[in-house]
Amino acid sequence: MSTAIPGIAAPGKIIAVHLNYPSRAAQRGRTPAQPSYFLKPASSLASSGSSLERPAGTELLAFEGEIALVIGEPARRVSPDEGWAHVAAVTAANDFGLYDLRAADKGSNVRSKGGDGFTPLGPRLLDAASLDPAGLRVRTWVDGELVQEDTSATLLFPFGRLVADLSQLMTLERGDVILTGTPAGSSVVVPGNVVEVEVDAPGVPGAPSSGRLVTTITGGTVPFGDFGSAPEVDDRQRIEAWGDAASAGLAETSTDAGEPEFELTDELRALLSSVGTATLSVQLRKRGYTDVFLEGVHANRAGARVVGRARTLRFIPFRPDLFARRGGGYNAQKVAFDTVDPGEVLVIDARGERGTGTVGDVLALRAQVRGAAGIVTDGGTRDFDVVAAMEIPTFSQGPHPSVLGRRHVPWEVDVTISCGGAAVEPGDVIVGDGDGVIVIPPSLAWEVAREAAAQEDEDEWVAKQVAAGASVDGLFPMNAEWRARYEAERRGPDLVRP
Repeated sequence: MSTAIPGIAAPGKIIAVHLNYPSRAAQRGRTPAQPSYFLKPASSLASSGSSLERPAGTELLAFEGEIALVIGEPARRVSPDEGWAHVAAVTAANDFGLYDLRAADKGSNVRSKGGDGFTPLGPRLLDAASLDPAGLRVRTWVDGELVQEDTSATLLFPFGRLVADLSQLMTLERGDVILTGTPAGSSVVVPGNVVEVEVDAPGVPGAPSSGRLVTTITGGTVPFGDFGSAPEVDDRQRIEAWGDAASAGLAETSTDAGEPEFELTDELRALLSSVGTATLSVQLRKRGYTDVFLEGVHANRAGARVVGRARTLRFIPFRPDLFARRGGGYNAQKVAFDTVDPGEVLVIDARGERGTGTVGDVLALRAQVRGAAGIVTDGGTRDFDVVAAMEIPTFSQGPHPSVLGRRHVPWEVDVTISCGGAAVEPGDVIVGDGDGVIVIPPSLAWEVAREAAAQEDEDEWVAKQVAAGASVDGLFPMNAEWRARYEAERRGPDLVRP
């Protein structure tokens, strides 16, 4: 690798971060509370313009465009504020991986990420001292088409924090390389593809750039021997490697039980929107689900309704040291609001503590811009009048002007939580109206929605009879005679009152 900064030694360690961009975390369906890492051997290094062989008998070689940090001054037990000062340079990296060998690795990535040529770097190094660590951009092209683009401003774990975290246990030495994670867009490449990665600083005069790191994919001819783990793929690996089921050529994803994955279709969403939470709770109670109502949670605006799948955020009780560690920067709360997807309902576990705000105008606006279906918290709402007037429906325990740190530490996202005393898992179906908010297990959603719609049809008919002067005795609930009248009217226009 050619360098623009002399004196950088060959790396003794190449350390890679698993997940660090919100876009990638959302794609993977999990957002880590802390960074995690794996090692790549120095023998995996390659320079720009090199070829990378996809081994014979494999199909899932994937690229990951990344920003690489090159350590200058050794770092041992440094703070996050000091971490960036130990970075001498940055450059482009491509963290290639072979999903066919993930099962053999069992999480170590030794074989799946450690092959010869699996870590191309370059072609030029950028002097870190002249750069803003939050002002870098990484882009990836496959055969000239832009497939990845993101900036270091969005990172879950900023560069200084990565250096500090690693230095707690090991000395980062001159020339060591840290691969800082890849954004969404990573996918599979095949022989003949050309992959290019560039890191630049568009906000710096002259927009200094690493140049494009070019790798050409070739097909291997030597098969694996019979003395080690053989390549192995399944549909789950294909989906993860390609990025989604459609790109992998699969019609649908499957659950572990082999059943089609639940989808909140437009038809089901409309059906759930047409019935009340009171009716849904009756149907769930019939099936043994008695603790699915989010107690104390009400609509911030009269007439608001929400239907969507849950995206979860959990707060823990305030403690100064924990808030100092997890409350600032791009914390879990900001990640949740910044990555909620269209149609999702962000459900917040505030432990029923209403003595502080858990959502305010800026974060609510971010969720609205991203197309979220709604926000539900069993805590308070800051900027209440502004939030209540927004297009996005919000549900809470009411207004409170205090900031988050008074009672809470934003802790984690995409985990099972308790909201209003009800258990909520990511992906659960959330329905809210003037009576409050209810959670429905996805496996029951269609069944409960259909029966709730039928029940409301009956209740509407009963209400008409009461309005016409009928007694509720025998009518609510309907006895056999009233039931017969109801069924007869459903088949025809005439109504005979008993």
